[in-house]
Amino acid sequence: MVRQGRPARDPLKIREELTSDDYLDLITRLLQRCRRSDPTGGVWEAADLQWWWRRVRPSDRCGQLFWLDEVGDPVAAVVLTDWDRAWTCDVVIAPEHVEALFDLVWQRGLEQVAALELDAVEVRARDDDTTWTSALDESGFAPAGDASTATWLDAGRRPQVSPLPRGFRLLSRADTSDRPHHMIGRNGEHVAERLAECSLYDAELDLLVEAPDGDVAAYALFWPDPVTRVGLVEPMRTESEYQRLGLARHLLTAGLERLAARGCERFKVSHNNDNPAARGLYSGAGFVPDSISYAYARRSP
Repeated sequence: MVRQGRPARDPLKIREELTSDDYLDLITRLLQRCRRSDPTGGVWEAADLQWWWRRVRPSDRCGQLFWLDEVGDPVAAVVLTDWDRAWTCDVVIAPEHVEALFDLVWQRGLEQVAALELDAVEVRARDDDTTWTSALDESGFAPAGDASTATWLDAGRRPQVSPLPRGFRLLSRADTSDRPHHMIGRNGEHVAERLAECSLYDAELDLLVEAPDGDVAAYALFWPDPVTRVGLVEPMRTESEYQRLGLARHLLTAGLERLAARGCERFKVSHNNDNPAARGLYSGAGFVPDSISYAYARRSP
């Protein structure tokens, strides 16, 4: 249910709303707006937050803050997400409104954190975003040591699909819809139904590699965004007993080919900087590093 929040204190004709029901649609539209305004800016794609939707979380019920313009389009948001070990607070503002809205939106985000009495909160910020890093320092957030690199690849430069080892099969969720979803083990029993609620999810790009004995050896999910023409890779995993067989390379190249067929003009994937295997996989496929983001944390005494 949407309920009216207190009036926004800024010169724009916008209104503040706290919503749960419309959250996924609003944050998708806002992040698409941000990407269309800035080809590589920010930290997240719309598909990132749709991927977060895969699990049932307590934060689903807390309501998320949005600022909407006169016609109901989102221009800013504060998104709180429960990751078990800590909650994250993500502030998203359309680039053309950052100067006018940043102080207001960040202050309201801090108020939401206080109202929920959260013990630990983390925020991710790019190292080249001085507005963000300064605000975090002033608000008592400190670097948490977690660094991630965002990398990009033009669709026209994608590599050829690499071969799959003999006996292994590439399948999609569309092929396996009669069985439990292959990501239940790490993402909960509701992963299939939650992904189905996401507008950017495509079962034919929810890929897995099946081993000769029927085990799921590797999987990856590819997200085509028809609005931004960006294809996101998230997540990608190879089970430990099947590593170094070329399965990840095949999954990645096959998925990029399908993203291109869906009309994506650019691909994006991010990886933790302490994961050399992921860095090697993506750089080997032609992905070029663009920006680094860091986690900042604040914990209650």
